[in-house]
Amino acid sequence: MAMGTLSRVVRLSSCIGRSRRLIFNSTQRRGIASCIDPSHGLSDEQKEFQKMAFDFAAHEMSPHMAEWDEKEIFPVETMRKAAQLGFGGIYVQPEVGGSGLSRLDTSVIFEALSTGCVSTTAYISIHNMCNWMIDTFGNTEQREKFCPELCTMDKFASYCLTEPGSGSDAASLLTTAKLEGDHYILNGSKAFISGGGDTDVYIVMCRTGGKGPKGISCVVVEKDTPGLSFGKKEKKVGWNSQPTRAVILEDCHIPVTNRLGQEGQGFNIAMRGLNGGRINIASCSLGAAHACVQLARDHLLVRKQFGEALSNNQFLQFKLAEMATKLVASRLLLREAAVALQESRSDAVSLCSMAKLFVTDECFNLLRCSWTALTHRYLCNQQICNQALQMHGGYGYLKDYAVQQFVRDIRVHQILEGTNEVMRMIIARSLLSESG
Repeated sequence: MAMGTLSRVVRLSSCIGRSRRLIFNSTQRRGIASCIDPSHGLSDEQKEFQKMAFDFAAHEMSPHMAEWDEKEIFPVETMRKAAQLGFGGIYVQPEVGGSGLSRLDTSVIFEALSTGCVSTTAYISIHNMCNWMIDTFGNTEQREKFCPELCTMDKFASYCLTEPGSGSDAASLLTTAKLEGDHYILNGSKAFISGGGDTDVYIVMCRTGGKGPKGISCVVVEKDTPGLSFGKKEKKVGWNSQPTRAVILEDCHIPVTNRLGQEGQGFNIAMRGLNGGRINIASCSLGAAHACVQLARDHLLVRKQFGEALSNNQFLQFKLAEMATKLVASRLLLREAAVALQESRSDAVSLCSMAKLFVTDECFNLLRCSWTALTHRYLCNQQICNQALQMHGGYGYLKDYAVQQFVRDIRVHQILEGTNEVMRMIIARSLLSESG
């Protein structure tokens, strides 16, 4: 488990402080209830870097989360501080500067970081995915050129698959890469690219062959390459601490040496990256849900209506119990999927899809039902983050309260890294293909 890195993590944790509390709004968070404690089942080493990630979230991210959202700040220096703790290349190999941790370790870290800022953590997770793709599919020269600076976050990376005309149908992408001598000439555009325009390394899926997935290759395009430009910065509901732009390629010349793997291997590389990306983004939803369950609990304990604390209302007690149950169920499924992916099990793809579907759906909806409790309105089938907002009543809709930002930031998790409708397709195909 990369013991050298873990020892460094333990040493660095003392520099951050020993407090495990998270700070939201102006209210000090109470201790973690044992039944939802995210450290259950972890090794001592995992508990140490989980604690460090919680501490970093509380001290370096949470106090700035609202400002980053409101002013649309891409917190480069904060992310570089995270990289000093090994969070820039969590599952990248140590020989190129990574931490060499497992998929389960990574999920634990992203869950903890997301309690401080989902949007920023989600970008860090995408950056890690890109870094891993170069580390896994690149040759020695490519790994040594790109990975060390990505691990320190001296440079940042973006993943470029989606196009204006190909979202869920990723294999129909139209961006072309024509070979001329020892260079490819790229033409096309990519849509909804996280970090677009502000990052340095772009992992681009492009068509070097015929139609379909076998005609797709994966290349690295560096910032300031002639022919690379960007669209306007998109205005989004959430994820405002990371810029989103179109990536435009117009006669963009890159050396053949920037291709990862072989021609025609790009779609497989993209999907391999997304399997881990689905675990990562679900972990970000899980962290938001964990924070929101505690916010809802704390609100019920201090808010009074009809002469008594809301925590005495049995309906709200039941809702809180359901939220906690769905939180723990989400965590268990997610960690099982992470282990399956690490072990390259035959059920890994299906489990990653199940985890992404279940966790992002349950964790988003859980925020809303927090509002239900406060207003005493009955809403069916509402899960964690939405329920948390509902329990806050009108307060939950104010930007002074963190719960609304968690709701806005995790809504997109049901869309990206493969929509949840596509997750259902993958799961169903696996079931049906094995039925005979």
